[in-house]
Amino acid sequence: MDWKEIPSLSALRAFDALARLGSLSAAARDLNVTHAAISQHLRQLESEFGEPLARREGQGMALTEAGMELAAALGDGFGRIAEGVTRLRDRNRVRPVVVALTPSFAESWLMPRIGGFWASHPDVEVRLVPGIALADLRRDGIDLAIRFGQGNWPGLEAEPVTENRFSVVAAPSYDKARSLADLGKLKAHDWFFSTGSSEQRLWGAVIGVNFETVGARELANNGMVVSAVRAGLGLSIQASALVEPDIRSGQMVRLYEGDGDGLGYYIVSRPGSLSPGARLFRQWLRRTARAEGAGKGPL
Repeated sequence: MDWKEIPSLSALRAFDALARLGSLSAAARDLNVTHAAISQHLRQLESEFGEPLARREGQGMALTEAGMELAAALGDGFGRIAEGVTRLRDRNRVRPVVVALTPSFAESWLMPRIGGFWASHPDVEVRLVPGIALADLRRDGIDLAIRFGQGNWPGLEAEPVTENRFSVVAAPSYDKARSLADLGKLKAHDWFFSTGSSEQRLWGAVIGVNFETVGARELANNGMVVSAVRAGLGLSIQASALVEPDIRSGQMVRLYEGDGDGLGYYIVSRPGSLSPGARLFRQWLRRTARAEGAGKGPL
């Protein structure tokens, strides 16, 4: 790499802050420099590239097409630098294992089982970050994520943690439907989904129910959905691995079980080395899934 061909790192750092924060003043505060210094760095880069990178828009700055291209490259580059520095620092420092996951997986699968990990590894702190938004593992400092999908996230390593099967479930007392053939006559108030759940709507196509048309009652989280089903208020579609304990205990009955066509929960990580704690947690996830017969593929 010829450093003479690369603009000043101070200028690039200033532009990265401007792109992230959207104003000269905010970038100046972030880097603890003056407003004029950020403005001068921007002019320097625009002179270097021979075209504008940002323009005033209201109280802030909007990036041009060239500016967005440069911002994307800098975000990736500085992110990799930060990741490498953090990894080296963490070699001799114990830090929590940060795990991003969907609320439904956390409530129905992980929390009933994680006591086993804590008992075996009391010195490893695991910080769970439930959410329906897709986390950026590098930017958000995530060690591992448990995502729902088909396992094809570019630039990331993914392996299945639960089988790719789903179940239509109800309470034993629920009598509006007893088979797959009965599902077509049900209305929105008969179905319970959790807000933001993509899993249940995707599986609907497999059983011949278009929930975009039929609709469903949406509750704040999957724990409330499962409670509503146990109470006999209606049906839901759930990952089979998440409802097996309820089916075994008799609190739910399975009206139908189908193949999710590759859809399932996956352990996702960035390529490269994991912290010792993250490796232990990933190994525990694999062992637990395998022991319960919930794993599919190379767990």
